[in-house]
Amino acid sequence: MTTGSNGSVQIEILAREDCPNRGMALVVVERVVGETGIPAEIEVVEVDSDEDAEAYRVLGSPTVLVDGRDVDPLPSINAEYGIEDRIYRTDRGPCGWPDAEWIREALLRAIAQTTVN
Repeated sequence: MTTGSNGSVQIEILAREDCPNRGMALVVVERVVGETGIPAEIEVVEVDSDEDAEAYRVLGSPTVLVDGRDVDPLPSINAEYGIEDRIYRTDRGPCGWPDAEWIREALLRAIAQTTVN
């Protein structure tokens, strides 16, 4: 498990600088962290090339990772790593950022693993 310097959960938002959904992904992540009260370090990581996407295992921009794991419970198995705009398949329909409930579940899973370890 990857934790921040103070034992908090590490959240990474991997996105191009010009990604139209980067800001909303950050808003949703910050809101969920605030609602749960789970200590978290949020970092926006610039992914500017397909080589970066391959290195970080980015399935499109933005990709949200909690302790190194994609928050999407069903990421596309056949997707290739890249920096093009990512479309998430949510219960509300196609969306450019992950569902808040996915982020909440990922945070709760990460904090549960911290207490077990």
